[in-house]
Amino acid sequence: MANIKSQIKRNRQNEKRRVRNRVYRGSARTYIRKFNAAFEANELETARTQAALVVQALDKAAQKGVIHKNNAARRKSSVVRKLNQMEKAQ
Repeated sequence: MANIKSQIKRNRQNEKRRVRNRVYRGSARTYIRKFNAAFEANELETARTQAALVVQALDKAAQKGVIHKNNAARRKSSVVRKLNQMEKAQ
């Protein structure tokens, strides 16, 4: 446990930020997981709606600084690539 007053405050701030960031990171992961499930099940309409939610969640996480913008772009690219591949197959 920290003894220095500034470090005690820093620990409080870090904990608040960790909890807040977890929401954005977790929701993005959840939407990606749901998209992947729809992709595996070959459900085009569900995959389309989930892809939109994935893009929205990743943009929000990048905007809040939870993940880097290039990381968000890479993940969005992967999702859209899978969606396009699925649409071509059907």
